[in-house]
Amino acid sequence: MKTEKEKMISGELYDGADPQLMNDRVNARRLARLFNESLETELDIRKEIIKELFGTTGENYHLEAPFRCDYGYNIHIGENFYANFDCVFLDVCEIHIGSNVFLAPGVHIYTATHPIKAAERNTNLEYGKPVKIGDSVWIGGRSIINPGVTIGNNVVVASGSVVTKDVPDNVIVGGNPARIIREIEQ
Repeated sequence: MKTEKEKMISGELYDGADPQLMNDRVNARRLARLFNESLETELDIRKEIIKELFGTTGENYHLEAPFRCDYGYNIHIGENFYANFDCVFLDVCEIHIGSNVFLAPGVHIYTATHPIKAAERNTNLEYGKPVKIGDSVWIGGRSIINPGVTIGNNVVVASGSVVTKDVPDNVIVGGNPARIIREIEQ
């Protein structure tokens, strides 16, 4: 029988009030608080905290405070990752972010979602869908990446976009919902 954590990570309905998951969220919030309260000059401390919080990281990355997440251990970032102020990752499922990815202020990445049917939603069970972001991606300020979305390589997401569907390689997308604006020539 699967634990609630195993159900959560695999995208099945799970009980978010499970004691293990509640403890995991408390730990993530503790680490995020320590990160957010660290001094701007304490770059080594910040890197150590993120290494402990995230599932995997490259060697070269930088996040600006404040940063928030649900669990942390479902977040995986590649080399040369940068996240500006006020980013939020709801990581009930895995978030995989490639190398050379830059997030402008206030980018939100959501894997958490809820059933559409009210009777099922009212059981307080929830689920998630993983998010994958390729290499060499720039996501503009206050953009939202919705559950289950895959963003290809060499993509630009315009500021304020709400990405609800997969994005192919080498395009600029924008709007709500985001749509392809144009291709990026190589």
